[in-house]
Amino acid sequence: MWQLYVFSFLSGAFAANGTPHFIKGMMGLKNQTPFGKGSSALVNVCWGWANLVAAVIFLHFAHPHTHIYRAFALFAVAALLKGLGSANQWSKHPEYNK
Repeated sequence: MWQLYVFSFLSGAFAANGTPHFIKGMMGLKNQTPFGKGSSALVNVCWGWANLVAAVIFLHFAHPHTHIYRAFALFAVAALLKGLGSANQWSKHPEYNK
């Protein structure tokens, strides 16, 4: 049962992290990744894709079909927390608040 909680939560966090990188990369924009501050659009697409793949793998090993509502709730809470954390961090970034 612990796998459901941990892996569903991690899946939500990775999905929430991968989505903006993938979208910004698809739009041709630079964004910060672990590989550097001004990572290229190509790097962002790859980083976002890797995060989304990790999210699917974590969700697979969570076996959400046994307790679908718990898995969804944990996924959603993790995505919300990651989104709030990112919004807080980026709202203080000097380059994006000119």
